Amino acid sequence: MKELNDRILKDGRSLGNGIINNKSGIMNHVPFRNLLIILACLFFTASCSKHDHSPKPTDDIEAQIASMTLREKIGQMFFVRPESLAPSIVWTKYTDLVDYSLQEVTDEMKSINKNYPVGGVILFAHNIKDEAQLSNFIPQIKALNGRPVLCVDEEGGRVARIANNGNFNVEKFESMAAIGATGNPANAHYCGKTIGTYLKKYGFDIDFAPVADVNTNPDNIVIGNRAFSDDPAVAAPMVTNYLQGLSEAGIVGCVKHFPGHGDVSADTHYGYAQSMKTWSEMLTCEMVTFKAGISWGCRLIMTAHISAPNVTGSEFPSTMSGVILQDKLRNELGYKNLIVTDAMDMGAIMNQYTNEEAAVGSIKAGVDAVLCPKDFIKAFDAVVSAVERGEISEERINQSVRRILELKKLLYLQPN
Repeated sequence: MKELNDRILKDGRSLGNGIINNKSGIMNHVPFRNLLIILACLFFTASCSKHDHSPKPTDDIEAQIASMTLREKIGQMFFVRPESLAPSIVWTKYTDLVDYSLQEVTDEMKSINKNYPVGGVILFAHNIKDEAQLSNFIPQIKALNGRPVLCVDEEGGRVARIANNGNFNVEKFESMAAIGATGNPANAHYCGKTIGTYLKKYGFDIDFAPVADVNTNPDNIVIGNRAFSDDPAVAAPMVTNYLQGLSEAGIVGCVKHFPGHGDVSADTHYGYAQSMKTWSEMLTCEMVTFKAGISWGCRLIMTAHISAPNVTGSEFPSTMSGVILQDKLRNELGYKNLIVTDAMDMGAIMNQYTNEEAAVGSIKAGVDAVLCPKDFIKAFDAVVSAVERGEISEERINQSVRRILELKKLLYLQPN
Protein backbone atom coordinates (compact mmCIF):
# COMPACT_ATOMS: atom_id res chain seq x y z
CA MET A 1 0.00 0.00 0.00
CA LYS A 2 2.90 2.37 0.74
CA GLU A 3 4.26 1.78 -2.77
CA LEU A 4 0.84 2.65 -4.19
CA ASN A 5 0.70 5.86 -2.15
CA ASP A 6 4.23 6.83 -3.20
CA ARG A 7 3.36 6.13 -6.84
CA ILE A 8 0.20 8.23 -6.60
CA LEU A 9 2.14 11.19 -5.24
CA LYS A 10 4.92 10.75 -7.77
CA ASP A 11 2.56 10.39 -10.72
CA GLY A 12 0.45 13.33 -9.54
CA ARG A 13 3.54 15.51 -9.63
CA SER A 14 5.02 14.16 -12.87
CA LEU A 15 1.79 14.58 -14.83
CA GLY A 16 2.01 18.27 -14.11
CA ASN A 17 5.66 18.74 -15.12
CA GLY A 18 6.09 21.78 -17.29
CA ILE A 19 2.58 23.05 -16.64
CA ILE A 20 2.82 24.24 -13.04
CA ASN A 21 2.09 27.86 -12.26
CA ASN A 22 5.38 28.97 -10.67
CA LYS A 23 3.61 31.32 -8.27
CA SER A 24 0.95 29.00 -6.95
CA GLY A 25 2.25 25.52 -7.69
CA ILE A 26 -1.17 24.52 -9.10
CA MET A 27 -1.39 21.82 -11.75
CA ASN A 28 -3.80 22.51 -14.57
CA HIS A 29 -3.42 19.47 -16.84
CA VAL A 30 -7.10 18.89 -17.58
CA PRO A 31 -6.85 15.57 -19.52
CA PHE A 32 -5.46 13.82 -16.46
CA ARG A 33 -7.88 15.41 -13.96
CA ASN A 34 -10.31 12.52 -13.66
CA LEU A 35 -7.50 9.99 -13.26
CA LEU A 36 -5.89 12.07 -10.54
CA ILE A 37 -9.16 12.44 -8.65
CA ILE A 38 -9.60 8.65 -8.62
CA LEU A 39 -6.01 8.16 -7.47
CA ALA A 40 -6.39 10.81 -4.79
CA CYS A 41 -9.49 9.11 -3.45
CA LEU A 42 -7.58 5.81 -3.27
CA PHE A 43 -4.83 7.66 -1.44
CA PHE A 44 -7.33 9.09 1.05
CA THR A 45 -8.87 5.67 1.71
CA ALA A 46 -5.48 4.05 2.23
CA SER A 47 -4.40 6.83 4.58
CA CYS A 48 -7.31 6.69 7.02
CA SER A 49 -6.25 3.58 8.91
CA LYS A 50 -2.73 4.78 9.66
CA HIS A 51 -3.90 8.14 10.95
CA ASP A 52 -6.16 6.97 13.76
CA HIS A 53 -4.89 9.33 16.43
CA SER A 54 -7.69 8.84 18.96
CA PRO A 55 -6.21 9.63 22.37
CA LYS A 56 -5.46 6.51 24.36
CA PRO A 57 -4.37 7.49 27.90
CA THR A 58 -1.06 5.95 28.92
CA ASP A 59 0.50 5.55 32.32
CA ASP A 60 2.92 8.44 31.82
CA ILE A 61 0.13 10.83 30.78
CA GLU A 62 -1.95 9.79 33.79
CA ALA A 63 1.06 10.27 36.04
CA GLN A 64 1.57 13.77 34.65
CA ILE A 65 -2.07 14.66 35.28
CA ALA A 66 -1.91 13.30 38.81
CA SER A 67 1.16 15.41 39.55
CA MET A 68 -0.25 18.69 38.20
CA THR A 69 -1.89 21.40 40.26
CA LEU A 70 -5.30 22.70 39.23
CA ARG A 71 -3.73 25.89 37.89
CA GLU A 72 -1.25 23.90 35.82
CA LYS A 73 -4.08 21.85 34.34
CA ILE A 74 -6.23 24.86 33.53
CA GLY A 75 -3.25 26.65 32.00
CA GLN A 76 -2.91 23.83 29.47
CA MET A 77 -6.42 24.66 28.26
CA PHE A 78 -5.54 28.21 27.20
CA PHE A 79 -3.93 28.95 23.83
CA VAL A 80 -3.22 32.68 23.88
CA ARG A 81 -1.81 35.64 22.02
CA PRO A 82 1.61 36.76 23.32
CA GLU A 83 -0.11 40.00 24.38
CA SER A 84 -2.31 38.02 26.80
CA LEU A 85 0.71 37.72 29.09
CA ALA A 86 1.35 41.48 28.97
CA PRO A 87 -1.52 43.26 30.81
CA SER A 88 0.14 46.62 30.16
CA ILE A 89 -0.89 46.23 26.52
CA VAL A 90 -4.43 47.60 26.35
CA TRP A 91 -6.32 47.23 23.10
CA THR A 92 -9.85 47.49 21.78
CA LYS A 93 -9.38 46.85 18.03
CA TYR A 94 -7.15 44.32 16.31
CA THR A 95 -5.35 47.19 14.61
CA ASP A 96 -4.25 48.43 18.04
CA LEU A 97 -2.10 45.32 18.41
CA VAL A 98 -0.14 46.23 15.30
CA ASP A 99 1.07 49.41 16.99
CA TYR A 100 2.57 47.41 19.86
CA SER A 101 4.20 44.82 17.57
CA LEU A 102 5.08 42.50 20.44
CA GLN A 103 7.90 40.38 19.01
CA GLU A 104 9.81 39.09 22.03
CA VAL A 105 9.07 37.65 25.45
CA THR A 106 9.36 40.47 27.97
CA ASP A 107 10.03 40.46 31.71
CA GLU A 108 6.37 41.39 32.27
CA MET A 109 5.28 38.31 30.33
CA LYS A 110 7.60 36.06 32.33
CA SER A 111 6.31 37.50 35.59
CA ILE A 112 2.65 36.94 34.70
CA ASN A 113 3.40 33.51 33.28
CA LYS A 114 4.76 32.27 36.62
CA ASN A 115 1.21 32.12 37.99
CA TYR A 116 -0.61 31.81 34.67
CA PRO A 117 0.84 28.93 32.65
CA VAL A 118 -0.32 28.46 29.07
CA GLY A 119 -0.75 25.39 26.89
CA GLY A 120 -0.27 27.14 23.58
CA VAL A 121 0.66 30.46 21.98
CA ILE A 122 -0.55 31.71 18.60
CA LEU A 123 1.41 34.25 16.57
CA PHE A 124 -0.20 36.78 14.26
CA ALA A 125 1.31 38.89 11.48
CA HIS A 126 2.25 41.76 13.81
CA ASN A 127 4.23 39.34 16.02
CA ILE A 128 6.46 38.31 13.12
CA LYS A 129 9.11 40.58 11.59
CA ASP A 130 11.63 38.40 9.79
CA GLU A 131 13.55 35.14 10.10
CA ALA A 132 16.08 36.48 12.59
CA GLN A 133 13.41 37.84 14.93
CA LEU A 134 11.28 34.70 14.64
CA SER A 135 14.25 32.42 15.36
CA ASN A 136 14.77 34.29 18.63
CA PHE A 137 11.10 34.61 19.58
CA ILE A 138 10.03 31.00 19.19
CA PRO A 139 12.53 29.47 21.67
CA GLN A 140 11.54 32.16 24.18
CA ILE A 141 7.88 31.19 23.82
CA LYS A 142 8.56 27.47 24.13
CA ALA A 143 10.46 28.07 27.37
CA LEU A 144 7.40 29.64 29.03
CA ASN A 145 5.64 27.98 31.96
CA GLY A 146 3.37 25.30 30.49
CA ARG A 147 5.71 24.53 27.59
CA PRO A 148 3.23 25.91 25.04
CA VAL A 149 2.80 24.55 21.56
CA LEU A 150 3.31 27.19 18.90
CA CYS A 151 0.38 27.88 16.60
CA VAL A 152 -0.30 30.04 13.55
CA ASP A 153 -3.00 30.70 10.94
CA GLU A 154 -1.15 29.83 7.74
CA GLU A 155 -3.91 28.71 5.40
CA GLY A 156 -2.37 29.98 2.17
CA GLY A 157 -3.96 32.80 0.18
CA ARG A 158 -5.06 35.89 2.08
CA VAL A 159 -4.66 34.29 5.52
CA ALA A 160 -0.93 33.55 5.71
CA ARG A 161 1.15 35.22 8.43
CA ILE A 162 4.47 34.07 6.95
CA ALA A 163 3.86 33.95 3.21
CA ASN A 164 2.29 37.42 3.13
CA ASN A 165 5.31 38.91 4.90
CA GLY A 166 7.76 40.22 2.31
CA ASN A 167 10.72 39.36 4.57
CA PHE A 168 10.16 35.64 4.03
CA ASN A 169 11.08 33.87 0.83
CA VAL A 170 8.47 31.11 0.73
CA GLU A 171 6.07 29.91 -1.92
CA LYS A 172 2.72 31.71 -2.02
CA PHE A 173 -0.64 30.32 -3.04
CA GLU A 174 -3.38 32.35 -4.68
CA SER A 175 -6.24 30.87 -2.63
CA MET A 176 -7.76 27.58 -1.60
CA ALA A 177 -10.62 28.28 -4.00
CA ALA A 178 -8.09 28.37 -6.85
CA ILE A 179 -6.74 25.00 -5.74
CA GLY A 180 -10.25 23.59 -5.44
CA ALA A 181 -11.09 24.85 -8.93
CA THR A 182 -8.42 22.58 -10.43
CA GLY A 183 -10.43 19.57 -9.25
CA ASN A 184 -7.15 17.89 -8.33
CA PRO A 185 -6.67 17.01 -4.62
CA ALA A 186 -2.95 16.45 -5.26
CA ASN A 187 -2.66 20.23 -5.42
CA ALA A 188 -4.06 20.52 -1.90
CA HIS A 189 -1.51 17.95 -0.75
CA TYR A 190 1.26 19.97 -2.38
CA CYS A 191 0.00 23.15 -0.72
CA GLY A 192 -0.21 21.55 2.73
CA LYS A 193 3.22 19.98 2.49
CA THR A 194 4.81 23.18 1.20
CA ILE A 195 3.31 25.27 3.99
CA GLY A 196 4.02 22.61 6.59
CA THR A 197 7.65 22.36 5.53
CA TYR A 198 8.43 26.01 6.11
CA LEU A 199 6.37 26.17 9.31
CA LYS A 200 8.34 23.22 10.68
CA LYS A 201 11.58 24.90 9.69
CA TYR A 202 10.69 27.99 11.70
CA GLY A 203 9.59 25.98 14.76
CA PHE A 204 5.79 25.95 14.62
CA ASP A 205 3.80 22.94 15.83
CA ILE A 206 0.18 23.58 14.80
CA ASP A 207 -1.31 25.21 11.73
CA PHE A 208 -4.94 26.29 12.17
CA ALA A 209 -5.74 25.07 8.66
CA PRO A 210 -7.31 23.85 6.43
CA VAL A 211 -10.64 25.62 6.13
CA ALA A 212 -13.23 22.86 5.75
CA ASP A 213 -16.16 25.22 5.28
CA VAL A 214 -18.27 24.75 2.16
CA ASN A 215 -18.73 28.24 0.74
CA THR A 216 -22.38 28.02 -0.30
CA ASN A 217 -23.43 31.61 0.47
CA PRO A 218 -22.30 34.10 -2.20
CA ASP A 219 -22.67 36.91 0.36
CA ASN A 220 -20.17 35.29 2.72
CA ILE A 221 -17.56 37.95 3.49
CA VAL A 222 -15.39 36.07 5.98
CA ILE A 223 -14.80 32.70 4.27
CA GLY A 224 -15.09 33.26 0.52
CA ASN A 225 -12.03 31.99 -1.35
CA ARG A 226 -10.53 30.61 1.86
CA ALA A 227 -12.75 27.57 1.23
CA PHE A 228 -11.86 25.00 -1.42
CA SER A 229 -15.31 24.89 -2.99
CA ASP A 230 -19.05 25.37 -2.73
CA ASP A 231 -19.36 21.63 -3.45
CA PRO A 232 -18.66 19.32 -0.48
CA ALA A 233 -17.69 16.46 -2.81
CA VAL A 234 -14.89 18.65 -4.16
CA ALA A 235 -13.91 20.16 -0.81
CA ALA A 236 -13.67 16.93 1.21
CA PRO A 237 -10.69 15.30 -0.58
CA MET A 238 -8.99 18.71 -0.71
CA VAL A 239 -9.24 18.96 3.08
CA THR A 240 -7.84 15.48 3.72
CA ASN A 241 -5.01 15.86 1.23
CA TYR A 242 -4.04 19.21 2.74
CA LEU A 243 -3.99 17.57 6.19
CA GLN A 244 -1.85 14.77 4.79
CA GLY A 245 0.64 17.28 3.38
CA LEU A 246 0.94 19.09 6.71
CA SER A 247 1.35 15.78 8.53
CA GLU A 248 4.14 14.63 6.24
CA ALA A 249 5.96 17.87 7.06
CA GLY A 250 5.56 17.27 10.80
CA ILE A 251 2.85 19.88 11.41
CA VAL A 252 -0.51 19.18 13.06
CA GLY A 253 -3.44 20.61 11.09
CA CYS A 254 -6.80 21.84 12.33
CA VAL A 255 -10.12 21.43 10.52
CA LYS A 256 -12.26 24.55 10.86
CA HIS A 257 -14.87 26.05 11.51
CA PHE A 258 -17.36 23.55 12.97
CA PRO A 259 -20.27 23.18 12.23
CA GLY A 260 -19.55 25.20 9.09
CA HIS A 261 -19.07 28.90 8.44
CA GLY A 262 -19.80 28.81 4.72
CA ASP A 263 -23.52 29.53 4.73
CA VAL A 264 -23.51 32.77 6.72
CA SER A 265 -23.29 36.36 5.52
CA ALA A 266 -22.05 38.10 8.68
CA ASP A 267 -18.44 38.18 9.94
CA THR A 268 -18.04 36.75 13.44
CA HIS A 269 -14.95 38.89 13.96
CA TYR A 270 -17.34 41.79 14.47
CA GLY A 271 -20.67 40.41 15.64
CA TYR A 272 -23.43 37.83 15.64
CA ALA A 273 -23.82 35.39 12.76
CA GLN A 274 -26.10 32.42 12.26
CA SER A 275 -26.85 29.53 9.96
CA MET A 276 -30.52 28.66 9.55
CA LYS A 277 -29.80 25.17 8.27
CA THR A 278 -31.22 22.09 9.96
CA TRP A 279 -28.94 19.24 10.99
CA SER A 280 -30.27 17.13 8.12
CA GLU A 281 -29.25 19.86 5.69
CA MET A 282 -25.82 20.14 7.29
CA LEU A 283 -25.28 16.39 7.00
CA THR A 284 -25.55 16.62 3.21
CA CYS A 285 -23.21 19.62 2.94
CA GLU A 286 -21.07 20.95 5.80
CA MET A 287 -20.64 17.60 7.54
CA VAL A 288 -19.26 15.93 4.42
CA THR A 289 -15.95 17.73 4.84
CA PHE A 290 -15.81 17.44 8.63
CA LYS A 291 -16.61 13.73 8.52
CA ALA A 292 -13.82 13.28 5.97
CA GLY A 293 -11.39 15.06 8.30
CA ILE A 294 -12.49 12.95 11.25
CA SER A 295 -12.13 9.74 9.24
CA TRP A 296 -8.63 10.81 8.23
CA GLY A 297 -7.74 11.24 11.91
CA CYS A 298 -7.52 15.00 12.39
CA ARG A 299 -6.17 15.99 15.78
CA LEU A 300 -7.87 19.39 16.05
CA ILE A 301 -11.26 20.80 15.12
CA MET A 302 -11.94 24.51 15.59
CA THR A 303 -15.39 25.76 16.49
CA ALA A 304 -17.30 28.53 14.75
CA HIS A 305 -18.93 31.32 16.75
CA ILE A 306 -22.06 31.08 14.61
CA SER A 307 -25.38 30.05 16.10
CA ALA A 308 -27.46 27.28 14.54
CA PRO A 309 -30.94 27.72 16.04
CA ASN A 310 -32.55 25.08 13.83
CA VAL A 311 -30.09 22.56 15.21
CA THR A 312 -29.80 23.62 18.84
CA GLY A 313 -33.08 25.42 19.48
CA SER A 314 -31.16 28.38 20.90
CA GLU A 315 -29.13 31.42 19.88
CA PHE A 316 -25.98 30.21 21.65
CA PRO A 317 -22.87 30.35 19.46
CA SER A 318 -21.67 26.87 18.52
CA THR A 319 -18.54 27.47 20.58
CA MET A 320 -20.73 27.47 23.68
CA SER A 321 -23.28 24.85 22.63
CA GLY A 322 -23.24 21.39 24.16
CA VAL A 323 -25.69 20.26 21.48
CA ILE A 324 -23.20 21.13 18.75
CA LEU A 325 -20.02 19.99 20.47
CA GLN A 326 -21.19 17.03 22.54
CA ASP A 327 -24.35 15.67 20.94
CA LYS A 328 -23.33 16.24 17.33
CA LEU A 329 -19.53 16.40 17.07
CA ARG A 330 -18.53 13.92 19.74
CA ASN A 331 -21.49 11.55 20.07
CA GLU A 332 -22.94 11.45 16.56
CA LEU A 333 -19.83 12.04 14.46
CA GLY A 334 -17.55 10.14 16.84
CA TYR A 335 -14.80 12.75 17.14
CA LYS A 336 -12.39 11.93 19.98
CA ASN A 337 -9.62 14.50 19.73
CA LEU A 338 -9.09 18.16 20.62
CA ILE A 339 -11.78 20.82 20.22
CA VAL A 340 -10.34 24.34 20.12
CA THR A 341 -12.40 27.51 19.97
CA ASP A 342 -12.06 30.15 17.34
CA ALA A 343 -10.55 33.31 18.83
CA MET A 344 -12.62 34.28 21.87
CA ASP A 345 -11.78 37.98 21.45
CA MET A 346 -13.97 38.14 18.33
CA GLY A 347 -17.07 40.31 18.31
CA ALA A 348 -19.50 37.38 18.09
CA ILE A 349 -18.37 36.42 21.61
CA MET A 350 -17.31 39.68 23.23
CA ASN A 351 -20.44 41.57 22.19
CA GLN A 352 -22.59 39.08 24.10
CA TYR A 353 -20.48 37.65 26.92
CA THR A 354 -17.84 38.62 29.45
CA ASN A 355 -14.41 36.99 29.38
CA GLU A 356 -15.44 34.91 32.36
CA GLU A 357 -18.76 33.76 30.88
CA ALA A 358 -17.18 32.88 27.55
CA ALA A 359 -14.34 30.78 28.98
CA VAL A 360 -16.47 28.90 31.50
CA GLY A 361 -19.37 28.46 29.06
CA SER A 362 -17.21 27.06 26.28
CA ILE A 363 -15.53 24.53 28.59
CA LYS A 364 -18.89 23.43 29.97
CA ALA A 365 -20.06 22.97 26.37
CA GLY A 366 -17.15 20.62 25.65
CA VAL A 367 -14.22 22.74 24.45
CA ASP A 368 -10.71 21.53 25.31
CA ALA A 369 -8.67 24.63 24.43
CA VAL A 370 -9.81 28.24 24.76
CA LEU A 371 -8.12 30.31 22.07
CA CYS A 372 -7.31 34.01 22.45
CA PRO A 373 -9.50 35.14 25.36
CA LYS A 374 -9.71 38.94 25.35
CA ASP A 375 -8.61 39.10 29.00
CA PHE A 376 -6.66 35.93 29.69
CA ILE A 377 -6.19 36.58 33.41
CA LYS A 378 -9.91 37.09 34.04
CA ALA A 379 -10.80 34.06 31.95
CA PHE A 380 -8.22 31.87 33.70
CA ASP A 381 -9.32 32.93 37.18
CA ALA A 382 -12.96 32.34 36.26
CA VAL A 383 -12.28 28.74 35.27
CA VAL A 384 -10.33 28.13 38.48
CA SER A 385 -13.24 29.54 40.51
CA ALA A 386 -15.77 27.46 38.55
CA VAL A 387 -13.89 24.28 39.45
CA GLU A 388 -13.41 25.28 43.08
CA ARG A 389 -17.12 25.90 43.56
CA GLY A 390 -18.09 22.70 41.74
CA GLU A 391 -19.60 24.26 38.62
CA ILE A 392 -17.03 22.38 36.53
CA SER A 393 -15.63 19.11 37.84
CA GLU A 394 -11.90 18.54 37.98
CA GLU A 395 -12.45 15.31 36.06
CA ARG A 396 -13.94 17.40 33.24
CA ILE A 397 -10.72 19.46 33.26
CA ASN A 398 -8.67 16.24 33.26
CA GLN A 399 -10.46 15.04 30.12
CA SER A 400 -9.26 18.06 28.18
CA VAL A 401 -5.78 18.06 29.69
CA ARG A 402 -5.43 14.40 28.73
CA ARG A 403 -6.15 15.23 25.09
CA ILE A 404 -3.73 18.17 25.17
CA LEU A 405 -0.93 16.13 26.71
CA GLU A 406 -1.49 13.40 24.14
CA LEU A 407 -1.09 15.99 21.41
CA LYS A 408 2.07 17.32 23.03
CA LYS A 409 3.40 13.80 23.27
CA LEU A 410 2.77 13.43 19.55
CA LEU A 411 4.78 16.62 19.04
CA TYR A 412 7.54 15.38 21.37
CA LEU A 413 6.78 18.10 23.89
CA GLN A 414 6.30 17.73 27.59
CA PRO A 415 4.68 20.44 29.76
CA ASN A 416 6.37 21.69 32.90
